[in-house]
Formats: sequence, structure tokens, C-alpha cells
Amino acid sequence: MISPSDPNLQSRRSFLHATGCVAALLAAGRAPALLAADSPAGRLRVGVIGLGRGLDHIATFLQVPNLEITHVCDVDERRIATAVRTIHEKAGYEPKGVRDFRRILEDARVDAVSIATPNFWHAPATILACSAGKHVYVEKPGSHNIHEADLMVAAARKHKRHVQMGNQRRSRPEVIEAIARLRSGEIGPVRFARCWYDAARPGIGHGKPAPVPGWLDYDLWQGPIPSRPYIDNLVHYNWHWRWHWGGGEMANNGIHALDVARWGLGVRFPRRITYTGGRYHFQDDQETPDTGLATYDFGHCGVSWDCSSCVPRLQEKHPFVSFYGDNGMLEIDGGSSYRITDPKGAERFSIKGRSGDLPHFANFADAIRLGIPLNSEIAEGQISTRLCHLGNIAYRTNTSLAIDPARGEILQPTRAMKKLLSREYRRGWEPRV
Repeated sequence: MISPSDPNLQSRRSFLHATGCVAALLAAGRAPALLAADSPAGRLRVGVIGLGRGLDHIATFLQVPNLEITHVCDVDERRIATAVRTIHEKAGYEPKGVRDFRRILEDARVDAVSIATPNFWHAPATILACSAGKHVYVEKPGSHNIHEADLMVAAARKHKRHVQMGNQRRSRPEVIEAIARLRSGEIGPVRFARCWYDAARPGIGHGKPAPVPGWLDYDLWQGPIPSRPYIDNLVHYNWHWRWHWGGGEMANNGIHALDVARWGLGVRFPRRITYTGGRYHFQDDQETPDTGLATYDFGHCGVSWDCSSCVPRLQEKHPFVSFYGDNGMLEIDGGSSYRITDPKGAERFSIKGRSGDLPHFANFADAIRLGIPLNSEIAEGQISTRLCHLGNIAYRTNTSLAIDPARGEILQPTRAMKKLLSREYRRGWEPRV
């Protein structure tokens, strides 16, 4: 770790000025949304949809000056009560609580919505919000499948809306700095990036048919996708591990690391993808792999994502993403800290970063009020999400996918692959642009 008198700090300052990175770091690390607060555009009014992860959205939006959370929405009435109470206690006012997010879209006063619903709602809700004239902050992965990803981008373009995806590392100052150092050639030509996700998730057992709880609007929870009977181990989290609703750990956490890897390498689409692994730990209702290794071959460089969601492998002390260059290695941890080592493994530089979502939400607010660029505009975010969708297709079809690197499309897809590019929807809920 460096001290103020360390020559490495002076070289760091020289690097930041020489690469023009200072402005980006000041924008990302400034007092939150000060530019937006001084804007003549006035007060920004936001509705938050989905109040699990959405409580974090609320806590962060309350730190953005001149912003009001006008609505909170969830299909679980208990969550609505918690969110309303939280905002009243922290901000001194009460937002309107609704179960159906379409009530928010009908309110002309609302400037933007923040979507923290299950994955299968991300794209349909975003598309409807854009068509209603709302700007959108949408959690990762942003889409359930590739067809939805394309529609989201089309909706943002058609309605000229700012749509930010929630891969928040794109706005953290130290991660921006690390990527700039990487791109400047500090570790030489970069040949490969390795990503890890380790956790200690338990089994979820076997769900049993049960009456829908009175606090839950299960029909609206399912929303756009084909209805299935309610079971007692699905809501609110275990949908992640069933293909009908989620995309497994790849879409849940792989998106974060793969996005940083792709950003650092400056690549878009690979030419080949593999994903091997399986459900090894529990005999339960989970369908998605708990352990696996995905690889992405970009021709001149590559990326891997190594997942062990039921064994944390603490003794291995994995970083979040490691970049390997001819002249050393740069590794970023799960927050924002990073370090650089030489080819022999000796540390040349390290810095402790700050975690948190505030810079990303502030960037979203500033984009709406001042027109500055989004740090994770939906088209860019969905390139990384596409890597996750394609990885899952490789896993589910037990195939090494050949990809058109210019368009990100599967070359000569089989019928099974084509089926996984989209999905069926309930009548009347099909997303359209």
C-alpha cells in the first residue's frame, strides 16, 4: 500500500494527468451529483420498483441531492411498508406505495424508474418505461435472453431515454483508474483475464405446492412469463437457480466480473465460447450449475470465469478479476482495490479502493439532468450480458459455440440454440418496441 511520500504515488499522479484520467475520476468520485444539484433542470423524481435489492437503490438515491423518491413498488405488500417507513425515517417524507409498477408509469411527474426486480422482469419493465417517457436504471443482467437484450437497446434509442445498467464498477474511481493503467500498457500486451466467483450457498430443497401468501400478488410477480403454480421455495430469491425465471450464477454474478474483464481488454464479442460444469452439491430443485468454468476466446486474447457457488475456497484467496500481461499482472478485488505485480510476482503498486453504488447512481442522475455520458449505457452493458446468455446456451446445449465476432451471433445455431435465444410470454405481455 502506498503512502503520500512514496514515489509510486507521484508516478500515479503523473500517469493520471498524462492519460487524461483525472476528469473521469473527479466526475466519479466527486461529492455525489453536485453538478446535477446545481442544474436548472430542477428536482428529479424517481420511482423504485422491486424492494429487495431496491432498498439499496433507495438508500443510495437518498444521498443524491435534489432527488425525490415519489413511488416505491413491489408485489409483496410487506416490502412496500418497509420501504415507505425507511424513506420517512431518513428523508422526512412518504412516497406512494404501489403493487403494480404501471401505476408509476402513468404519473407524468415521474422522470425515471429504478428497476430491481427479478431478471425476467428487467427487459419488459424497461421497454414499457421507455415507451412511457421514463429514464431507467435497471439492475444487472438487464435481460433474461438475447432477444430481450436487443429490444431494450432498441427501446432506449427509439424513445431517446437514458438507460443505465447496474454494473456499478463502471463508475468506481479506482476501477476506472485500474482500467486506464491497463489500457495504457502498464503491464504490456494483455493476453488473458481470469474471473472468479466463490460463495457458500446452501441447498434450497424441494418446493411443495402451497397457497399463495396473502401478502404476495403472485400473478403480477410472474408478469410477462408463462404461469406456473406457486411453490414454497421460489419467492423471493430461489428463482435465480431455475431456467424458467433466472440465469443461474452466470447471470447473477458472472455479469459483474465478465464486464470488468471485457472492459479492461477492450473487446466486444468472442469467436468461441465454452461452459462446462454441473450441479454437484445438492439434490434439490436447482437447475443451473453450482460449479463451472466458462471460457471466451477473442482471438488475440481470452477470458475465463470460474464459479464455485457452494464452496468458498477461502484458502485460495481469489481476486475478482486478474489481467495477465507480458510485463506483469493487474488484479482487481471484489470492491475497488487493485494492485500491480511484476512478472516475478513482486508487488509494484497497490491502492485501497472504495466500494459502493453512489457514483453509479449519481452518474445516472447527471446524465438525465446534464446530458453527460452514462458509464454503463444499456447497449454497452448488454454486450457483457450477451456473454452470459451465450455462456448459458453453451452449457445447456453441451456445445462449444462458434460466434461471429463482429455481431455476437452464433454461427450455424442448432434448433436447441435458437430456442434459447428468446422465450415464450403470456398473452398481452410480449415486449415490443
